[in-house]
Amino acid sequence: MEINLVVLNVGNSRIAVAPFRAGELGEVTRVGVREPERWVEAIAGAWKKVAGTENAAVVAASVNSGLNDAVERAVMQAADRHVVWVGKDLELPIKVLTDRPEETGIDRILNVAAAYEQIGKACVVVDAGTAVTVDACNDAGEFLGGAIAPGVAMQLDALHERTAKLPRVPFAVPGEPFGRSTQEAIRQGVYHGIRGMVKEVVENYATELGNWPDLIATGGDAAALFTDWELVHAIAPDLTLYGIALAYANHHLKDET
Repeated sequence: MEINLVVLNVGNSRIAVAPFRAGELGEVTRVGVREPERWVEAIAGAWKKVAGTENAAVVAASVNSGLNDAVERAVMQAADRHVVWVGKDLELPIKVLTDRPEETGIDRILNVAAAYEQIGKACVVVDAGTAVTVDACNDAGEFLGGAIAPGVAMQLDALHERTAKLPRVPFAVPGEPFGRSTQEAIRQGVYHGIRGMVKEVVENYATELGNWPDLIATGGDAAALFTDWELVHAIAPDLTLYGIALAYANHHLKDET
């Protein structure tokens, strides 16, 4: 079956919108969750790429359920379609072994499912967005769980808002080992703090799994944090979107068998 979709990833800070035509991901547009006037334009632009093709649909996953009704309305206005929701209308594309699968972030699950689909063995995904999540699956492709920590912006905001004198610093990759100003010291702490956390967590996973898993990085801050880091096998900024498409494809493959 040919996969022709508009996929939407509804996050805490942004909504990612993209067409999948004949299984190929097209241009991704990201709009802020506080910019609903731009949602319809982004969805309509993606829909034009797949409208009229076989089995065209709009498929979404959300970790921000408070926006789901508004997203539904925007999709109806832009494409005259109802949204097909992963986790509600479509089964998850991977078995989830957490204590409460229904409470596990769907973006975390979809990231690992998409990575496992490509790698075919135990792997880890670090998603550097509003939060930093580090999640793993085993060789059987079962989602094991993971770790959640504050993301770059959250850490920078907290340092400014919860102290008397620390400024709000725009993030940049530190250029030298010692932070010779308050701003540079903050960048050092955030940058190396996140990388150190990821390394420690993945080492723990490797001990439990019995081998060192491939580490895939995704999310808006992945390139800044992890480019050219020897621990990272690949940076895949649109991994969640591939996971959404995978859930849709798996659902229809089951229907055809």
